[in-house]
Amino acid sequence: MFHRVGPAAYKPGLGNTWALLDLVGNPHEGLKTVHIAGTNGKGSTSHLIAAALQQAGYKTGLYTSPHLKDFRERIRINGFMIPEEEVVAFVNEYHKAWQAIQPSFFEITVAMCFWYFQRVGIDIAVIETGLGGRLDSTNVIVPEVSVITNIGYDHMNLLGDTIEKIASEKAGIIKVGRPVVLGAMREEAKDVMLETARHTQSPIIDSTTIAARYIPESALKGFYQQENRATAFMALRTLAALGWKIGNDHIARGFAQVVELTGLLGRWQKLNDKPLVIADVAHNEDGIRVVLEQLQKTPHTQLHFVLGLVGDKDVSRVLKLLPINAIYYFCKADIPRGLDAQLLQQQASEFQLIGEFYSSVKLAYEAACRDAHENDLVFVGGSVFTVAEVL
Repeated sequence: MFHRVGPAAYKPGLGNTWALLDLVGNPHEGLKTVHIAGTNGKGSTSHLIAAALQQAGYKTGLYTSPHLKDFRERIRINGFMIPEEEVVAFVNEYHKAWQAIQPSFFEITVAMCFWYFQRVGIDIAVIETGLGGRLDSTNVIVPEVSVITNIGYDHMNLLGDTIEKIASEKAGIIKVGRPVVLGAMREEAKDVMLETARHTQSPIIDSTTIAARYIPESALKGFYQQENRATAFMALRTLAALGWKIGNDHIARGFAQVVELTGLLGRWQKLNDKPLVIADVAHNEDGIRVVLEQLQKTPHTQLHFVLGLVGDKDVSRVLKLLPINAIYYFCKADIPRGLDAQLLQQQASEFQLIGEFYSSVKLAYEAACRDAHENDLVFVGGSVFTVAEVL
């Protein structure tokens, strides 16, 4: 499982996915979809689009990853997680046959998603890529619209060591003749998108051209969500132009109720008031940078930072951004990929980041909340898995 053990579990290519889908009856064929890739923001954007589609009256599937608390978060219809008995039914029916394929956890989950959506019957599905795009297991669909939120440095050992290489992988979800909505991104990444779209004759919709006053507010806090709202809004307007009956009132209600409608967790999520406690799943250089900007704009006396990172990335890219005036509580999430807390403390000290290390996220979190005064701010982040253990 890639999210737990890292690159050793990654299986690039679509061969296994095609074999699995054939095994379960190719349930993806004919499915109406929105396909979303990007380095940051694709989860929030996916949930915003799904919420608006629900408000428009469509039975909406939503496939995202990773999950925070429950595996079933990955597969939802109108916000409701796939029932446990459906997961069991899928595994019981197909697990012997898939042994010959030797699929990854993610490949199995993608097949389960399409199988369940066909089994229950939906109008449209919002499908978030896992890693990259071109070779991602979800890249077996021909969507109504493709959406690429942004391009940043993440998973460079698998996707490439330049923005252009990473962008090329993400651009792999652009399909012939199908419109693609672009979020705010670096010019060198946008150039790759434009060139790919030219080859596929895909109409380009640039979400940065829409004035903010036209975009409804959402329940997702954090100013960095402005870009996600714009991207989701333009994707929904593109669907409307294709004949889907989606009005601005549906978008406004969906955005305002996105958390209740879809169950989204871990995006600038407030866990307590006094002291203010915020958790956010941002985990790469670009994501951490925008979260830090939000922290600077949030009134507080002292910042207490509960930090846990994964060990298979260049952690210096994140550590160099972090404020030296915070008090740190170093920890390791309970997964094999987690970076040892004492080693994290040592590496952080090279960037003048000072604090104690703890044997678990829970103990680090409790210590931070105990130490914080009423007007302080406790922030929990660094990885999805660190956040998951405090929710």
